[in-house]
Amino acid sequence: MRLALTAGTRDGERVPDSATLLDAFGRHLALQRGLSEHTVRGYLSDVRSLLDTLREGDDGAVDLARLDLTALRAWLAGQAREGRSRSTLARRSAAARTFCSWAVRQGHLAEDVGVRLQSPRADKRVPQVLAVDEATVLLDLAAQVADDGDPLHLRDWAVLEMLYATGVRVAELVGIDTAAVDRRERTVRVLGKGGTERVVPFGVPADRALGEWLERGRPQLVGPTSPPALFLGARGGRLGVRAVRERVHDLTALAGVRDMAPHGLRHSAATHLLAGGSDLRTVQEVLGHASLATTQRYTHVTPERLRAAYTQAHPRA
Repeated sequence: MRLALTAGTRDGERVPDSATLLDAFGRHLALQRGLSEHTVRGYLSDVRSLLDTLREGDDGAVDLARLDLTALRAWLAGQAREGRSRSTLARRSAAARTFCSWAVRQGHLAEDVGVRLQSPRADKRVPQVLAVDEATVLLDLAAQVADDGDPLHLRDWAVLEMLYATGVRVAELVGIDTAAVDRRERTVRVLGKGGTERVVPFGVPADRALGEWLERGRPQLVGPTSPPALFLGARGGRLGVRAVRERVHDLTALAGVRDMAPHGLRHSAATHLLAGGSDLRTVQEVLGHASLATTQRYTHVTPERLRAAYTQAHPRA
């Protein structure tokens, strides 16, 4: 079925506009594929970039007849020249393939031109992590800053403690509601990718920071229209992903440790769990990975732990 809303005609045929295509594609990703809001937003951004290369004028009309394998490769080559990382190019390839497959089913493309598009090999370098003592310095610094009772400082302390304690994705963290936290059991229910829910434990330091935020900080920011979000912004709305990233960068700089994004804290948590004796299956469950291979890619075993495990288990060690 073709889209009803169009930007114009070409040779008597109605031509869809970029906004209409993206709106319909976004609904497909969210409602039929069950992808997370963060993933949908990323895919739409990627496909918007692709469609911009196919626009016919200022009215937003898109000439999908020009979308072939050559056009896809030229678009990716342009992205590479702009300095996009291999992981970004791999994701954009996946978004383009998904869009082409959907466009064929909707009757916008005559053939699936994306099926032959190969993804650049993703960069599998292990992200930087904090050493255990660096994590301690960072979290102690956040606690010291929060001593002034400022609700935003109390929130930032709790945010850092929860990111490191649970290893959740930043998009998962900002999506947590207060009802999802069980402080008696010290667990939190997290809605992950694909709408899957998991329960993640956290420790005493994170619970202490969370208690200070909930008892002293959050009441100062909550308003009549505030959502039930665990973490709120300065105006009482749900805290956003970008704000969390900015605060993590700011606090790592203030603490004098290596610069770290929220994902770095997630990876640090996984690495420290492994170094402390946790098995890969447990870390997989905590991180919410569908595949153990993903956990193996984003965590690494220290040489000391590898040697200790080998010495203990191998009969000829």
